[in-house]
Amino acid sequence: MVDDEAPKSVAVWLFACAGMVVAMMVIGAITRLTESGLSMVEWRPFIGAWPPSGEAEWQRVFSLYQQTSEYQLANTGMELAEFKTIFWWEYIHRLWGRLIGVVFAVPFVVFLLMKKVPRWLTPHLVALFLLGGLQGVIGWWMVKSGFVDRTDVSQYRLTIHLGMAFAILAYLLWVALGIVSPRSQASPGGPRRLAWLAFGTVSLTVLAGGLVAGLNAGKTYNTWPLMDGDIVPAGVLDLSPWWLNGFENLATVQFDHRMLAYASVALIAWLWIAVRRAPVPARARRAANALAAMAVLQAVLGVATLLLVVPLPLAVLHQAGAALLFSLSLWTVYELSG
Repeated sequence: MVDDEAPKSVAVWLFACAGMVVAMMVIGAITRLTESGLSMVEWRPFIGAWPPSGEAEWQRVFSLYQQTSEYQLANTGMELAEFKTIFWWEYIHRLWGRLIGVVFAVPFVVFLLMKKVPRWLTPHLVALFLLGGLQGVIGWWMVKSGFVDRTDVSQYRLTIHLGMAFAILAYLLWVALGIVSPRSQASPGGPRRLAWLAFGTVSLTVLAGGLVAGLNAGKTYNTWPLMDGDIVPAGVLDLSPWWLNGFENLATVQFDHRMLAYASVALIAWLWIAVRRAPVPARARRAANALAAMAVLQAVLGVATLLLVVPLPLAVLHQAGAALLFSLSLWTVYELSG
């Protein structure tokens, strides 16, 4: 019989998978920023693990790319050597996704055979495996949107893909934390509610960042704290119907991301003060301290990325910072929830 308590080795495995998901987010950011995502036209999830071998195969995949709207509208005249650069980033992105699947599936089977997975944990692990597979399908659904009459993928599909990645990360961390750090009594209601509110706002900020990335909205209004001299930029309600502005208007999308970021920092600061004043466990205090420090760093990264018009290194660090801020926010919620 499997004991009700999962061994720490299971938690280490889940934390490792979570780390790989964060690495996937960073690779995805590089793929997006280098405009590499549409370079692989074919989707062969089971037999496409090997890159092109030989000049003839490279010419074949390049000719497929030359038929896409991105090539015809934005990259006409691109040489094969340039194509190989963007191809490799997308190849690494997809290969890393497959590797996550292997690193999750193989130990899962081994742990099951060794009877180290308690009954309560099995449904969660099966759900995580299925979500990983679904994420692969969503990724291809996103890429397909860029093959018809446009040079980028749909910002809607990109944001769904990003949101699913963060959902999987949250699920992995929550389950792993439940194994290594069982909670006892819940903390006072004020800090607990603030932690959930901060986590929700950070999550919305991440999704708003997906829209910014999908529309390349970070390359406009590159001033701070004002947006080209205004608190609220002109034209934020230019599109009709009005609600479309929040998803397709560059000014509105960037404004929303800024406002949510400000709200996140303010709520985290409020939470930090509340935790310092409340009788909470030491782990919760450490989590809140780390969260507050990361919020300041992420804000600095965001402003620097904006002012310097989205340079690749800073933009990638900002993406990694978002994953770390999200994770620390979730940890704080976990420690305060009891």
